[in-house]
Amino acid sequence: MLRVVVESAKDLPKKKVGSPDPITSVFFKDEKKKTKSIDNELNPVWNEVLEFDLKGTPLDSSSYIDVVVKDYETIGKDKFIGSTKIPLRDLASGQVRSLPSKNVPLANENGQNIGATINLVVSYDPPADAANPNNPHAGDAAVDGGGGGDEQRGETSPDGGQGGSASSGQIGNSRQRGTRTQSRYRLANKPQDFQIRVRIIEARQLPGNNIKPVVKVSVCGQTHRTRIKRGNNPFFDEMFFYNVNLLPSELFDETIVFRIYNSFSLRADSLMGEFKVDVGYVYDEPAHCVMRKWLLLNDPDDSSSGARGYLKVSLFIVGTGDEPPVENRDSNNDQDDIESNLLLPAGVSLRWATLSLKVFRAEDIPQMDDALVQNLKEIFGGEGNKKNLVDPFLEACFAGKKLCTQIIEKNANPEWNQVLNLQVKFPSMCESVKLTVFDWDRLTRNDAVGTTYLNLSRIASSGGEIEEEHARKGEMPSYEANTGDSEVGFLPVFGPSYINLYGSPREFTGLPDPYEDLNFGKGEGVAYRGRILVELSTKLEGKVDKTVDSISSDDILVAQKYQRRRKYSLCAVFHSASMLQEPGEPIQFEVSIGNYGNKLDTTCKPLASTTQYSCAVFDGNKYYYLPWANTKPVVVITSFWEDISHRLDSVNIILYITHHLQSNLEAFKTAILTKVPDNQLAEVWLKLLNQLIEDIESFPTPELDSCSNLTTLDLQIKKLRDRCLATIKEGARRMIQEASEIKETLSDIESWADKLKMLAEEPQSSIPDVIIWMLRGEKRVACSRIPAHQILFSTHNEQACGQHCGKIQTIFLQYPMDKNKGLKVPVQIRVNMWLGLSVHEKKFNSFSEGTFSVFAELYENQAKMFGKWGTSGLVGRHKYSDVTGKLKLKQEYFMPPRGWEWEGDWFIDPEKALLTEADAGHTEFTDEVYQNETRFPGGEWKAASEPYTDVNGEKSRNPGEFDCPPGWAWEDEWTVDINRAVDDQGWEYGVTIPPDDKPRSWVPAEKVYHVHRRRRLVRPRRRTAAPTGKAVERQDLSDPEGWEFSSPIGWKFHSKERSSDSFRRRRWRRRMAPEGRLGACAIFQLEGALQGVDTEEKDTGSKTDVKTFGVNTPFVSCSFDSSYRYHLRVYVYQARNLNSMDKDSFSDPYAHVSFLHFSKTTSKLQATLNPTWDQTLIFNDVEIYGNPENVAQCPPHVVLEFYDSDQVGKDEMLGRSVCPPLVKLNPGNDQTPKLLWCPIIQKGQKAGEALVAAELILKDKSGQVDLPLVPPKRAENLYMVPQGIRPVVQLTAVEILAWGLRNMKPYQMATVSSPSLVVECGGKRVESAVIRNMKKSPNFPSSVLFIKVLLPKDEMYTPPIVLKVIDHRPFGRKPVVGQCTITSLEEFRCDPYVCTAEGAMASKMALMMATPTAHLSINMEESKPLLEAKEKETIDWWSKFYASVGDQQKCGPYLKKGYDTLKVYNSELENVLDFKGLTDFCSTFKLQRGKNENGDEDPTVVGEFKGSFKVYPLPDDPNVTSPPQQFRELPDSGPQECLVRIYVVQGIDLQPKDNNGLCDPYIKISLGKNTIDDRDHYIPRTLNPMFGRMFEMTCFLPQDKDLKISIYDYDLLNCDEKVGETVIDLENRFLSRYNSYCGLPQTYCISGINQWRDQLKPSQLLENLARMKGLSKPRTEDNGTSLTFNGKDYTLAQFEDNKEIHQHLGPPRERLCLHVLRTQGLVPEHVETRTLFSTFQPNLSQGRLQMWVDVFPKSIGPPGPPFDISPRKPKKCFLRAIIWNTTDVTLDETSVTGENMSDIYVKGWMPGMEEDKQKTDVHYRSLDGDGNFNWRFIFGFDYLPAEQLCLVSKKEHFWSLDKTEFRIPPKLIVQIWDNDKFSLDDYLGTLELDLHNLISPAKSPEKCSLAMMDALETRSLNKSEHANSLFAQQSVRGWWPCAIEQDGKKALGGKVEMTLEIVTEADADERPAGKGRDEPNMNPKLDPPKRPETSFFWFTNPCKTMKFIVWKRFRCLFISLIILIIVLLFLAILLYSLPNYISMKIVKPLS
Repeated sequence: MLRVVVESAKDLPKKKVGSPDPITSVFFKDEKKKTKSIDNELNPVWNEVLEFDLKGTPLDSSSYIDVVVKDYETIGKDKFIGSTKIPLRDLASGQVRSLPSKNVPLANENGQNIGATINLVVSYDPPADAANPNNPHAGDAAVDGGGGGDEQRGETSPDGGQGGSASSGQIGNSRQRGTRTQSRYRLANKPQDFQIRVRIIEARQLPGNNIKPVVKVSVCGQTHRTRIKRGNNPFFDEMFFYNVNLLPSELFDETIVFRIYNSFSLRADSLMGEFKVDVGYVYDEPAHCVMRKWLLLNDPDDSSSGARGYLKVSLFIVGTGDEPPVENRDSNNDQDDIESNLLLPAGVSLRWATLSLKVFRAEDIPQMDDALVQNLKEIFGGEGNKKNLVDPFLEACFAGKKLCTQIIEKNANPEWNQVLNLQVKFPSMCESVKLTVFDWDRLTRNDAVGTTYLNLSRIASSGGEIEEEHARKGEMPSYEANTGDSEVGFLPVFGPSYINLYGSPREFTGLPDPYEDLNFGKGEGVAYRGRILVELSTKLEGKVDKTVDSISSDDILVAQKYQRRRKYSLCAVFHSASMLQEPGEPIQFEVSIGNYGNKLDTTCKPLASTTQYSCAVFDGNKYYYLPWANTKPVVVITSFWEDISHRLDSVNIILYITHHLQSNLEAFKTAILTKVPDNQLAEVWLKLLNQLIEDIESFPTPELDSCSNLTTLDLQIKKLRDRCLATIKEGARRMIQEASEIKETLSDIESWADKLKMLAEEPQSSIPDVIIWMLRGEKRVACSRIPAHQILFSTHNEQACGQHCGKIQTIFLQYPMDKNKGLKVPVQIRVNMWLGLSVHEKKFNSFSEGTFSVFAELYENQAKMFGKWGTSGLVGRHKYSDVTGKLKLKQEYFMPPRGWEWEGDWFIDPEKALLTEADAGHTEFTDEVYQNETRFPGGEWKAASEPYTDVNGEKSRNPGEFDCPPGWAWEDEWTVDINRAVDDQGWEYGVTIPPDDKPRSWVPAEKVYHVHRRRRLVRPRRRTAAPTGKAVERQDLSDPEGWEFSSPIGWKFHSKERSSDSFRRRRWRRRMAPEGRLGACAIFQLEGALQGVDTEEKDTGSKTDVKTFGVNTPFVSCSFDSSYRYHLRVYVYQARNLNSMDKDSFSDPYAHVSFLHFSKTTSKLQATLNPTWDQTLIFNDVEIYGNPENVAQCPPHVVLEFYDSDQVGKDEMLGRSVCPPLVKLNPGNDQTPKLLWCPIIQKGQKAGEALVAAELILKDKSGQVDLPLVPPKRAENLYMVPQGIRPVVQLTAVEILAWGLRNMKPYQMATVSSPSLVVECGGKRVESAVIRNMKKSPNFPSSVLFIKVLLPKDEMYTPPIVLKVIDHRPFGRKPVVGQCTITSLEEFRCDPYVCTAEGAMASKMALMMATPTAHLSINMEESKPLLEAKEKETIDWWSKFYASVGDQQKCGPYLKKGYDTLKVYNSELENVLDFKGLTDFCSTFKLQRGKNENGDEDPTVVGEFKGSFKVYPLPDDPNVTSPPQQFRELPDSGPQECLVRIYVVQGIDLQPKDNNGLCDPYIKISLGKNTIDDRDHYIPRTLNPMFGRMFEMTCFLPQDKDLKISIYDYDLLNCDEKVGETVIDLENRFLSRYNSYCGLPQTYCISGINQWRDQLKPSQLLENLARMKGLSKPRTEDNGTSLTFNGKDYTLAQFEDNKEIHQHLGPPRERLCLHVLRTQGLVPEHVETRTLFSTFQPNLSQGRLQMWVDVFPKSIGPPGPPFDISPRKPKKCFLRAIIWNTTDVTLDETSVTGENMSDIYVKGWMPGMEEDKQKTDVHYRSLDGDGNFNWRFIFGFDYLPAEQLCLVSKKEHFWSLDKTEFRIPPKLIVQIWDNDKFSLDDYLGTLELDLHNLISPAKSPEKCSLAMMDALETRSLNKSEHANSLFAQQSVRGWWPCAIEQDGKKALGGKVEMTLEIVTEADADERPAGKGRDEPNMNPKLDPPKRPETSFFWFTNPCKTMKFIVWKRFRCLFISLIILIIVLLFLAILLYSLPNYISMKIVKPLS
């Protein structure tokens, strides 16, 4: 019986209307079964079982089932949705009974993935008599992805990496990988907008006859197709846009699939060829694009087949903020050479490779299934096995293919011993093999146990790592030694080695796992979840028979030697745990490596892997810490792993070199930042390089000869590492010798550091990470993972030890899957860890500090009953137990572990760390108690049964019993707390609702029904400054018998008995000592438990207690006899760029500074993002245990947590920064700490910087040490940062040009109407005058502000300038409505004594007011109007435009005439570097407001400030005169009326907005309140519209400064969509001194198309410029042909010597002035390219717009005439093709008379104009292949001579509204056909002629052959001599060959003689000609063809039929017949007349 469970499907494609009604059919052999249909559902769930009765025949291994999903139709046939094929090999082999097939992709009829998946389970019951074949090849659960049977079908699925693709082969080159990571690491790992643009240009050499190709492009599930073209070399030129929002890592794994189909064919095999390429590959190319490359198409099903044609494409990936590159579309590039431009370069071929993954076994897999059945078994006395509740199988995924091993049921340590063969194309685009272990579930979905990745870049190498990346960029010399040989390359190889799996915590619960995503490899796993032993090898070429096979037994034996285990010892000493945020339950830490040490795991021996519980104590300021004092908890673990020291030694040595390099690199960067003198910088640099060379020479990686367990990868990586290190060393040597500019070497050195980091990655690291968990009570809270190599001890050398081995390291633990990304720190621990082989454990002694002691412990418990203590009241507790009270223990049952013995007897030792009084750590404390009273309703209030309780209603002492503890003093008497919701006597009232005995809620007003009331009594006390030694007395106050007390049973114990206590306990301990071992390493023998558990309990059958929480292990601690006292100073100077947390755009920052268990807080500052605290925090007696030398090496970190203080609500965190202190061990050390900027990190992102430093000074034993002087105080307990550390300052002037405010958004619903500006810098502030009315004039009345301030001389320390805009509102309110921080003042620094152009910046306006307007009319001479008109025809503005972009063909004779060209900028004018953003007069600063309403972190832009700054030093001496003011001679700031001309030239690559992938763009312009809507002039169906429009508008500046140009998409029915918009700041253009209001042309013309258009003549402009620069007026001499300006002499000759002088030029003086102006760096006449943006994807380009703007102030007078830029109109041309004759045509028919013949006719058309197809008449019965026609075709077409393209306008569909314009190269296609009257005509051959690149015809048919056309096929770059343009030749006549494809090869189908002629419309009128031979039949006249008499159609010519068909063939027969008839007639007549004759003869009647 075969059962198929059809579970569900998902993501089915939508129908055009509504959703489908899916129904599934399953076909097995000839049988079909169906599920029921589900209505209207895209994710249907059927859960139906379909059964197929096999009638006793066993399942055949080749059998399969077909699964088809259809859309159910009530009437008619169900519609096909998708299908898949599932092979049943595994079931047939008998190894598995059921085959779960999850997420099987569904494919359409063509075998393409449709994006939907289906879930099935197929199970099989074999017939009873069938022997199990036990086929060893079972378990191949590979599901066929593409719907086809063969193995490679999986390749075609779009999600599947590299199908048959001939994609780019450079991928294997790891040099590419290097750049790949470099270009990608800048992308934030969050979903973001990307745009993929695919431009399909053309295809060549497509196979097939008379095909109609169409290209489909699929990316990220979106598919677009081109229009259908004809012919084998179609030209498409279409652009597709794909907008996606994905994680970069997901996007780069997506594939771009190109497929070309033949649209003629209705068959499924219409796919002609395909190509796939990774998005990541394109992104890694320069500029993230592939430009005009040819793709080699191949057949996806037949990997061996050759090229199936070529496709030319451009691919672009535009990320957020990227500028899309400009594509060069020159038509002369189109004859490019395919070979040299292939995306896959010659010599790199993709080869089939097989990745063989041997999966041996796994171990330690956690429980994944419920223990319900096991529990039932145990209840009924069976043997339960809970350990193996998991059914594991492994799934390997690579490039979209998945293979699975078999499922092994109920086994946590499965042995699969299977090999998975993944077939891939190599080098592959996919970077990693994903391995996931799943737990198979019969009913529900499979659960992931853990996921790991084999990264190919780490286990394979092309050898390219040796060359350096920089050499490729070509930007500077590369300091790399190029060794030239690359034998370090190797194919992917791995193992045999274990790989560890990490994921969610191991503990099994039946509830859903909140951390399940971690098991799928998303995020960092927090717990070890087992390991798998695998081996990977790669075989090139060759196919494998089976995708899943068994491993041979020899290989299993070989793998044994890699599994040899050695014993490892791990010791961790916890020195401190601080920065806890809240006290809560007691805390312990657990350390585990693998399963060893996990206290909740029962599979390993119990170990001393947890610390004792401790309660957190307040540090007196902010945080809590664990009070371990001099007794530090120790954790000891022994474990068993493979010895891989040979791998980890190398890793640690390379890391040692890397850390050295990085610390030197930091010093080098700091030196560059602080601008140290060059000689000092060179010292730092030389030290760095010499240290690097010395490290690489001194510490080679270990030799591998002696190791037994080496793998191939070990040897290859060793070779690679050695070669790379040698290369870096050589490079450093060359750098020392050759480098010229030290700073430029930084990027090279950084790349070496990156390369070293990559070399240090060890893929075969089989020792799991050490995981530290913090447990609060019994709950896991936070953890940290430490890679084992970091703490591993090595005997090789000191450098091979891990960087933290035996050293104290500081670790911040993390919450698992922390949503806030570490915003809150659970705890900071300092721990010293050592991991080494047990044989080396003696070496631990040299690392250990302090003395280790080991104790067993148990607690004696008692309860109080009737006032007496005893054991009878212990409910649920045992008399003796562990600390949790859950484990029953007895002293007698304790046994020391082997190798240990008792030392002494049990003694009472109270645990101090758990006795936390509530006041611990506090300096002020308030004791509280609640007084309770009760009554009957309406009765009198009386004392309650328990008159005094705590806040929870538990019994408490009465106020009189509270004593003041020693060291404290009362501050007040007991008082009633009335600052709460209570009445005036402090009472609050409530009602008791049974079963409670206390009210749940309280109210302040008394009602009759209230029966309970209470009030809070409080008494504050303060800690007195006790002399030392008092703390000892405190301890003695505890109970003499060592009891500790608590009221309810719980964790809160105190040492002194109170009347309310009902439970007490005391701790007994017993010390253990090692037998005969000495030294600290004895602790490693502590294995196993202390067997103290009470066994009587065990026998009763309840073992559950033991499991609850680990077993009873000994506790190890390390005690220090003496501590060292230190003095710490933390200098917090300032911070900058903090995040704003308040709505008013600021924060009120302060910092908590934490060091070990001390913390202090800085002062709080108000409303600033750049606080300067200038504060020294002094920590006086800091006690640190351990050797000071070690502290100096790894000092504890100073952690600063920055908060925003809020009056209401909780203070919000701004970020955290870590600063290592400078440690001074001897007082003579006069080193001073240096303030440095430390990054402030918030949620993993940088959120500002803090300028801090810290020093830690050791005090000697006496405590007398020469401490640095106490810094000066600013206030009580507020110390400043002392001199010598604080930055050196200088008196500095900051001049502010406050010009105005723009675009201010409303604040709190009201518009900003009267703002003023506040500028703050370095603690000083200045406020501007108030703008009275923003609407009328948004500029400040007085523009210049001045601040004198002390600023640091060092640029590194300068504080920012903060701008705040304050709005003056009614009732004296002055809210801050926007703010801006300017961080760097460097760009504003200037020398005040140098008079710069800006200094004397008089505006153009002020000058213009001064110039008289009388002589402003520009006299244009009337030039010859006839010439002008003639010139207009050949030359227009577009000629100038094309001449400027270098397009020679389109500009015509323009350049020869010596006319102007203009400058075309590929960016916005303000982004051109020469013009400094047009902000030379004043810059625009964006004003921001803090947190936005929805709580997003991004601040919103609320307006703009226009202004500028000058910063310069002032003399310290007040008597010296101050330097001159910088901002003077300012322009008038009032409003100006201007005329604006906007010229929009063309759009480029606009974003499509219609479903057809096109757009109908038009322009919309808004300026101030005016808008122009150009909807009537929309341009239909194009992405590159030629607008050629000019608009004129008027506006007032500065109010209407923003000119917004939008492009909209025209829609007839729905509303128009915006494509994108661009905004131009007209005010900047107007005020800029670069004259950007109107570009300067090259020549001064007074007529013609380049007529001068400015208001002022060049001479006036030059005078203005001189005034502005403070220069004397220019002087002209010699009638204006020479001129002196700015001390230089200019003559007209030097500018115009080699120029053509034409009739349009103006007078010489003006021409010379213009030439001089053009040397002054002003804006030339130009066209700028502006990027369009939309709100939909704010940072992604939506296309580009070429345009420019002129701004003319009306006050000066009218400007010159505007340019006419309307687009060119196409010329109407006619192609006249006369078909004279054909010859050698294939004879296709056989006539009645048996001859071969053809009825020939010729058909012709021009591509794009197929509806104008023309045919000749038919030449019937051509017997020799000759045809005579004398027939004229006339094709009319619109031709753009400038672009050499035909312009075709036609409707694409009959329902289309507009005609679409296509630009198509002019071609003629001629085909020869055989005419059939009663069947389809037969095709005989085709000829395709490019009219621009015409193959010269042969003069006679004999010379005409297919070889003539080969020039067309190869199209080599050197233009062939035959190639000529018909447009140049006008007319050509001769013979051309027609080709037909036979068996894949081209064959001759006939030759045709033609005359081709191109005629303009005017010529056509002069020399008319008719189609065919119609009238007017002239030019030339065509006579009817002289066809042989044999040419006729039998049906219409019966006579000719008789003559030529019948007579010719049967004439002998006819003649014979005639003779025969005559003879017969003769005989007949004879016979007829004979009797008569004879009788007459006899009778003779006449005689």
